[in-house]
Amino acid sequence: MRRILAACLLTALTLTSCGDAGSSATEPQNGAVSADRSYDVSGIKKVDEIAALLPAAVAERGTFVVGAAIDYPPAEFRAEDLQTAIGYDVDMSKALGRVLGLETETSAAEFASLLPGIGTKYDVGISSFTITNERMASYNMISYIMVGSSYAVRTGNPEGFDPESVCGQTIAVQTGTWQEEDLAAKSEQCKADGKQAIDVLSYGTQADVTTNVIGGKAIAYYADSTVADYASAQTNGQMEVVGGVLDAAPQGIVVAQSDAELTKAVQQAMQYLMDQGIWTRILTSWGVDESAALDTAELNPKV
Repeated sequence: MRRILAACLLTALTLTSCGDAGSSATEPQNGAVSADRSYDVSGIKKVDEIAALLPAAVAERGTFVVGAAIDYPPAEFRAEDLQTAIGYDVDMSKALGRVLGLETETSAAEFASLLPGIGTKYDVGISSFTITNERMASYNMISYIMVGSSYAVRTGNPEGFDPESVCGQTIAVQTGTWQEEDLAAKSEQCKADGKQAIDVLSYGTQADVTTNVIGGKAIAYYADSTVADYASAQTNGQMEVVGGVLDAAPQGIVVAQSDAELTKAVQQAMQYLMDQGIWTRILTSWGVDESAALDTAELNPKV
């Protein structure tokens, strides 16, 4: 989750949660499949009544410029050519462009530099922005997904791992992530309650985390919910998420507050993708559980 105080700056093509990146993790391990699971948006047609809402300057330009930090799989990251942006946010951006009758251009930049460019350098920001009151004080935000944390285990949960009872368990996590911090706090609480501490196994990449759960060194791993879904999908059915999504928060498309026309057009285009089932199909393509998809593109929701 890209939190307001800590952007996730990850090396391209790693299957990682928010934190320090290690070496590339897209090599096929334990039957893993290709990292690129892009959804084909070419069949999505322009919706004239929604496209008519666009500001004249954007419609005449013919390009929908999206600011994104392409370093956060499976939402937005680089393909094997290290140039092409892929991910479910990227596919969603292209789908929005199709509805609006525009060509989508994903403009890559560091996460921290994106918000200042909204409305000038970029039409919108689509880069796993968690919706916060602080951000909504300066920008419009249109909700589209809920992202939290999840545990994953070997398929069938052969050791009976219970996400509600983690004390004394061996759990793998990526180094430097919020989940690593959370497990450390949970472990301290276990000890304070007179229970056995959690045995936290930290690894530099999510691929290593996943491999060590499959190999039986850890009973489960803990990661961002979308990352957990994607990493599990990369193992061809050897892993599954258990316990659902914890501590979920909505993420949103960022639009300049001064641009009411573009805000309305993008909000309605996003709602169209939801209503037509396109948004859930994009997520499913990336191995993300469709329950993460919101069904209402709400403007500046209460959080």
